[in-house]
Amino acid sequence: MNDTMLDSANALKEDLYRQLSRIGKCLSSDKRLEILTLLSQGSKTVEKLTSSTGMNFANVSRHLQVLLDAKLVRFTKKGTHVIYSLADPAIVDLLTSLWRISNKQLPDIGKLKDDFMDNLDNVQTLTMDQVMEKLNTESILLLDVRPKEEFEISHIDGAISVPIEELEYFMREFPQETEIVAYCRGPLCVYSAIAAQKLQAEGFSAYRMDEGVNEWQEHFAH
Repeated sequence: MNDTMLDSANALKEDLYRQLSRIGKCLSSDKRLEILTLLSQGSKTVEKLTSSTGMNFANVSRHLQVLLDAKLVRFTKKGTHVIYSLADPAIVDLLTSLWRISNKQLPDIGKLKDDFMDNLDNVQTLTMDQVMEKLNTESILLLDVRPKEEFEISHIDGAISVPIEELEYFMREFPQETEIVAYCRGPLCVYSAIAAQKLQAEGFSAYRMDEGVNEWQEHFAH
């Protein structure tokens, strides 16, 4: 290989890594990761992302522009609303891989979750296989405690929608002998644990599942 070709190859390598770094830089923000996780549950308006993240409209818009520049999200317009979604379903796989690596390599993640769970009395976590076994024997009621619009986009077969803010009404309507498993958006969401504790406090046999719809679909696709 002559020097010209070698220089060209090195230049190509540098350009390719520079392009890869666009994604890496984009993922370096905790708020942008939160936005991507929310969009992994379904398309959302800027207003909905604002209320879900607790950020103001300007900050959400700024983070969305960075995600747009990295080609991780796209948008459509419906009337006066701008609706954002993930640019490609493969981005869900990227988020899942990032979580697994982070959970494995960063001890602080496990400690943070353990510290939170320690404040909840006797909330048990079931695996996806355990939940599937109970669903197959029709021995449980599976609660999806995400917002209704996310449930309508996608949910685990057999689940019913009971957003966390509607749980009090649900508990008044169902008999306490009902065995219940709650799930939410996945490992970064603890609403399922909060729901299980509230149900237990009212006399229900309740559990939580750490995973959400995306993890469930991936697990049972194999």
